[in-house]
Amino acid sequence: MRRYEAIGEIMKAVTDEPVVCNLGHPSQELFALGDRRENFYMLGAMGLATSIAHGLALCLDRKVVAIDGDASVTMNLGGLATIGHTQPKKLVQIIIDNGANGSTGFQPSFSAGRLQLDEVARASGIDNVTLVTEQQHVASAVKEALEDESGPSVIVIRTETGMPNGIDVIPLGAIEIKDRFMKSIAQ
Repeated sequence: MRRYEAIGEIMKAVTDEPVVCNLGHPSQELFALGDRRENFYMLGAMGLATSIAHGLALCLDRKVVAIDGDASVTMNLGGLATIGHTQPKKLVQIIIDNGANGSTGFQPSFSAGRLQLDEVARASGIDNVTLVTEQQHVASAVKEALEDESGPSVIVIRTETGMPNGIDVIPLGAIEIKDRFMKSIAQ
């Protein structure tokens, strides 16, 4: 399974939850799989998808999903520590770990070596941590995390590197993405 297939499986379990998605290819793939107002596509802010979703989870009365990448998470490891400290029950952080910096040419990331992000999440004080390695288990893991009220939940999905051909740049500007997302979470 590649990231694209993993995102497709994630979105099978998501209903009306806001989704904050990591910049670059992950956001482009999410858009290609099915654009919706509740998707916040990151543009040019690597390492911050989880932090933004965390803030939303602290102030909204519904679950919030972060779709992040392994390289992005390692750029902001303080995000996991903050989640472990504040314990936001409404946050489902999904880390797609392809062992690469996918949006910049698939150079190996830290998780391609010894770094195990599921173990880092547990060491940060997060109890609900799931490691998924098979495509057929992704949607059920996300559904379970969305139903779990003891949160926060972290799901690490290990994937292969690569992406499908023909994924275009998102045809929305930053202000349009922000405005429609903010309207969707205000309702």
